Amino acid sequence: MTNPTIAIVQEAPVFLNLSASVEKAITHMEEAAKASANIIVFPETWLPGYPVWLDFAPGAGLWDDPGAKTLFRLLAENSVQLGDDHLARLQESCDRLGTYMVMGAHERIGNTLYNSTLYFMPGAGNPVPHRKLMPTYTEKLVWGWGDGSTLATVDTPWGTLGGLICWEHWMPLARAAMHAKGEAIHIAQWPMVKEMNHVASRHYAFEGRCAVAAAGAVITKADVMAGFHSLAVNAPEAESLLASMPGDDDTQIHTGGSAIIAADGSYIADPVYGRTGLVMGEVDMAKQLEECQALDTDGHYSRPDVFELKVNTRAMPGVTFGED
Repeated sequence: MTNPTIAIVQEAPVFLNLSASVEKAITHMEEAAKASANIIVFPETWLPGYPVWLDFAPGAGLWDDPGAKTLFRLLAENSVQLGDDHLARLQESCDRLGTYMVMGAHERIGNTLYNSTLYFMPGAGNPVPHRKLMPTYTEKLVWGWGDGSTLATVDTPWGTLGGLICWEHWMPLARAAMHAKGEAIHIAQWPMVKEMNHVASRHYAFEGRCAVAAAGAVITKADVMAGFHSLAVNAPEAESLLASMPGDDDTQIHTGGSAIIAADGSYIADPVYGRTGLVMGEVDMAKQLEECQALDTDGHYSRPDVFELKVNTRAMPGVTFGED
């Protein structure tokens, strides 16, 4: 049984700039592939950056705030859409490098944005999306709700690859549904991986008897402002809202914390805080299978005679027409 090497890209995107962030992603993919990575992982909404103003800018949640509205527009203008040229560029890189890649992105459908994970497979043609089921707290100001039609996994030579986004890891039924899909490798995307996020990620690995790549970004206030300025737009209200975040240029808004976790909850690659770079580790698949002797939550430890979960995997649009 071969063992996959996972590389987490703990870097900042070119904040709010989709085209520039795609080019930067390809550079990091090439770096990871050169280091013999089989699966390359980016953090939550890395394309083109987690909306940090929701957490740190005073006034971001005020009704009809012109800065928040402008930032939403800029984010919508710099979000991916399935089938677009940006995703095609990333797919071409996966094909060329022969690697699997998991990207966190803002995805636009109509005029609604989603917090999405995109699974790229070499030679597949198009990425497979998962859209976050429940935006957390202030995230509801930016993202809509996903549905069960994108509770996705993909096949790899090392087994099933799946993932959840941020606080989805505290949704017990979402975890149960993903465990039932038989994940061998799970991607846990976070803005940054704080202590409680490590608790959730390590618990997921132990409960699901799978390897977990917990991915977070490192981004400074200077990165945020430089990314905004790279757009070369006249949007003083948006710039002012971003500038209102506390700290100076060197202040780290997100501090990384990426790690790779084994199926027994131990670390394959210890958490890395405060610096950029690749966080890499090799998963021992044989040892992982051995852990299932004591616990298999979708198998001999499941008690289906007592518990039953039904998952609605139909797409749930707001409007359907007769021919649909």
